[in-house]
Amino acid sequence: MDSLAALLRTATRHQHAEAEASAFLAHLLGGRLDVGAYARYTEQLWFVYEALEAPAGRLASDPVAGPFVRPELFRLPALERDLAHLRGPGWRASLSALPATRAYAERARACAGRRPAGDVAHHYTRYLGDLSGGQFIRGRAEKAWGFARRGDGVRFYVFDRIPGPAAFKRDYRRLLDEVGADGPERQRMVAECRRAFALNTAVLRELGEECALPG
Repeated sequence: MDSLAALLRTATRHQHAEAEASAFLAHLLGGRLDVGAYARYTEQLWFVYEALEAPAGRLASDPVAGPFVRPELFRLPALERDLAHLRGPGWRASLSALPATRAYAERARACAGRRPAGDVAHHYTRYLGDLSGGQFIRGRAEKAWGFARRGDGVRFYVFDRIPGPAAFKRDYRRLLDEVGADGPERQRMVAECRRAFALNTAVLRELGEECALPG
């Protein structure tokens, strides 16, 4: 039987590539959109990570989800610092979620409430992506809009408490492989990972529509 980490990676490979190829990200990271579009994207991330991290205290003692509650991964404080830099100290007053973002956050919150294995699937989809492809986004954002390297505006992508991302990701995958999931539960986790990717892609699509991208 394949390891759970390998199963999740293989099952979502196509959707991962689809998200990376989104028109919105291509225009954003290609410098064809202004910093306001980047700020709008960052706002949507805030809603998703609030849904992921707000239940952390309750899930820390859960036998399935608990090992994945890793404070060194938490992104909300960094997102809030980025938004204060991008939108000013009153950023909360203008914060608004796209319909796709609300659906994404609601699904993540629902999994945390009743399906710890589903919560792990959402956790895996977001955080391992941040540690990997997120670093490419950070570099492009620094170049396009003049943010200080690893500074305000891109702190979401900076994991100061993880000195060795490659080793951390290996340990994370080991934890996945130790999840006591039988065959049907493994398939439910795969399905939830796919759903998470689809929800994320929908957010990117709506951002593209809001920015009136061609196609």
